[in-house]
Amino acid sequence: MHKKNIIKTRRYESPCGTLLLGSFDDKLCLCDWQVEKHRDHADRRLKRVLNAEFEDGTSDVIEEAVTQLDEFFAKKRQAFSIPLLFVGTDFQKTVWHDLLTIPYGETISYGDMARRIGMPKAVRAVANANGANAISIFAPCHRVIGSDGSLTGYGGGLAAKKMLLELEKSFPK
Repeated sequence: MHKKNIIKTRRYESPCGTLLLGSFDDKLCLCDWQVEKHRDHADRRLKRVLNAEFEDGTSDVIEEAVTQLDEFFAKKRQAFSIPLLFVGTDFQKTVWHDLLTIPYGETISYGDMARRIGMPKAVRAVANANGANAISIFAPCHRVIGSDGSLTGYGGGLAAKKMLLELEKSFPK
């Protein structure tokens, strides 16, 4: 019988909701909202692709992620330096890697993002890929908004998205 891999997980209480942090092979593979209605989709995808089970615990990567999140919420950090492991389709990974290039405190629309990755007609697919992002905050999908400037769907809820954007806008210059 082939042994399952382990994804270490631990909860993190942020000022705007509870996150589940997960690490696999010294990389962060999960930073997802506990209230997220698609949580089980992300969990199933991670378990299937990595041939892994979740196990409560921690790792050096998770502890460093906690430290960096604490600094982020305390307005002492704008950029993260955690190794990330994106688990998804090639298209999803393209979208998630593009999230990493959105500057702190700025927003772009799903349409802008579709154009940035060279697929201007793929606005809905870009929005769906954002919704499937399992590494919130580190891959800042909260910075992607509707073309009319509205805050559209967010895994942690629109209140959390608003709070994250306001936190970034209030960062001391």
